[in-house]
Amino acid sequence: MQNTTIDNDTTPPEMKYLIVGLGNIGNEYSHTRHNIGFAAVDYIAQQQNLVFESDRYAYTCSFKYKGKTIILAKPTTYMNLSGKAVRYHLDKHKIPLSNLMVIADDKDIPLGTFKIKSKGTGGSHNGINNIVTILNSIDFARLRIGIGNDFANGYQVDFVLGRFETNEIEQIKPCIEESYEIVKDFATQGIDRTMNLHNRKKQNQEKKVD
Repeated sequence: MQNTTIDNDTTPPEMKYLIVGLGNIGNEYSHTRHNIGFAAVDYIAQQQNLVFESDRYAYTCSFKYKGKTIILAKPTTYMNLSGKAVRYHLDKHKIPLSNLMVIADDKDIPLGTFKIKSKGTGGSHNGINNIVTILNSIDFARLRIGIGNDFANGYQVDFVLGRFETNEIEQIKPCIEESYEIVKDFATQGIDRTMNLHNRKKQNQEKKVD
């Protein structure tokens, strides 16, 4: 594996991949459930000994893996305007939509589990919905990490913008760690193979727990 400077990278566009972790900037949002996309790309960057740098509409860094350039991005536009950052960096690096993966929280998925999808609407997730609107397409991969829905009626905002409890951190940690493998497989094997590998693996783990 080899680190690379994004702007000086000569990798053909079809060999570049944009991985966008969704979240909100600012200390008040740090380590909240809604920022789990940030946590995932932070973990990936740590595995590569990378430091995010300020770029237009996002903090970014990148690395090479098996001939592919993987660009990590954390939008600085705030969640509801994430599409602006995604559009800009897709265009800047001439990355095809098929090489985009968005990592985000999902309250409709149990805590400690995840689901990889090749396309779809954003459902109740405003960040993904904005990306769909800006790109005018639902045809991009996403890794949805479950945060659960343990909140009373009317307290959804407080829940998603709240921080994980200590026991929840231990449950979510394996999903964060697997995001690194998921991203590498996405770049080298494609979305269909990645879904088959990891969604099935997670289902088998859940059956063992049951």
